Amino acid sequence: MPASARAQRPVVPPGLVVVDKPDGMTSHDVVARVRRILGTRKVGHAGTLDPMATGVLVLGVERATKLLGHLALDSKAYLATIRLGSSTTTDDAEGEVLSTADSSGVSDEAVRAGIATLTGPIQQVPSAVSAVKIDGKRAYKRVRDGEQVEIPARPVTVHRFDLLQLRREDGGVELDVMVECSSGTYVRALARDLGADLGVGGHLGALRRTRVGPFDLRVARTLEQLEAEPGLSLNLDAAVATAFPRREIDPREVLALSHGQRLAAGGFDGAYGVFGPDGHVVALARDEGPVARALVVLSPAE
Repeated sequence: MPASARAQRPVVPPGLVVVDKPDGMTSHDVVARVRRILGTRKVGHAGTLDPMATGVLVLGVERATKLLGHLALDSKAYLATIRLGSSTTTDDAEGEVLSTADSSGVSDEAVRAGIATLTGPIQQVPSAVSAVKIDGKRAYKRVRDGEQVEIPARPVTVHRFDLLQLRREDGGVELDVMVECSSGTYVRALARDLGADLGVGGHLGALRRTRVGPFDLRVARTLEQLEAEPGLSLNLDAAVATAFPRREIDPREVLALSHGQRLAAGGFDGAYGVFGPDGHVVALARDEGPVARALVVLSPAE
């Protein structure tokens, strides 16, 4: 590209883009599309969504990519459809059917009881085709390479598992549910385990993520909307203020922190945003005893 063309390209400001991911695209596909729309290679995602899933996908742009590993995305919310009566190799509708059973005899009360046992702190075995690493290699890659995968159970928390609607048709049962859960919880595995507990098998028929951390569908845009009007969902200051506790410091402290020096502890648990008197974010920091250490300096000294 000629130097003149590069000079004419508008500078993309740092911040977050919250996308309403469509069905059939991988998270990497969405990143590639947003890179083209915004005209920058510096785009990354915070957590993935399966190709069959839709909904909230948080992307960092330019310097905001440094936030992605620190974002407090420890709570997520979903709307899902669970199909009882068959289990699949992937625990969702995209896998091969492993077994089928007549689920018409499963009572409403049994469904609600099964959901109750999967609510709260539980031990969950992730799906074999999940992104969990086994000896440094993603589980789904091991499955794709023909390996047998055994993933140990791990603690997760299902804060909310509500049955919204139960439909009986063609000898099967479909459940529309709302799930709020901790990061690392697999809704596919909830569908699998509910079906197994009911003795008929089950898998995930549809999934829509409605919230991840503090970001929900209210701030999300489709790729078509982003294409028509390119831009951020939240600039860097707003992104940090939304996702982290806020600490304000004086100009002297701003200068010290931007040069990599430590400050007195701010009295926060976990990472927090540090803002100067002009309202702009300076860094993410974390208290370590009596001092605060910068995790990421977002406004380095000039």
